[in-house]
Amino acid sequence: MTVEVKALKSLVDYQEGAVVSREVINKSTGTVTVFAFDAGQGLSEHTAPFDALVQVLDGEVEIRIAGIPHRLQEGEMIIMPAGKPHALKALARFKMLLVMIKGS
Repeated sequence: MTVEVKALKSLVDYQEGAVVSREVINKSTGTVTVFAFDAGQGLSEHTAPFDALVQVLDGEVEIRIAGIPHRLQEGEMIIMPAGKPHALKALARFKMLLVMIKGS
């Protein structure tokens, strides 16, 4: 593995009308992925079997967890608990770091 310093925001670029992702780490114990969402794009409601941490790197997003909306902006984070339905919608173009921990 090569050790490099990188700016998280620069790992993915915005694409009009799209969601772009880049996996940074994929291990049996969890994943780290950077996403870029164009304004209005999102992820429909779903559940995950593991806790997930979202760190907003740029822009603004609404994240609904168990039906409750949370507005996040650059520099803010939230934990989406395992088994709770959640959905995301970009209120403006936004980038996020998603850390999924596959353990109890």
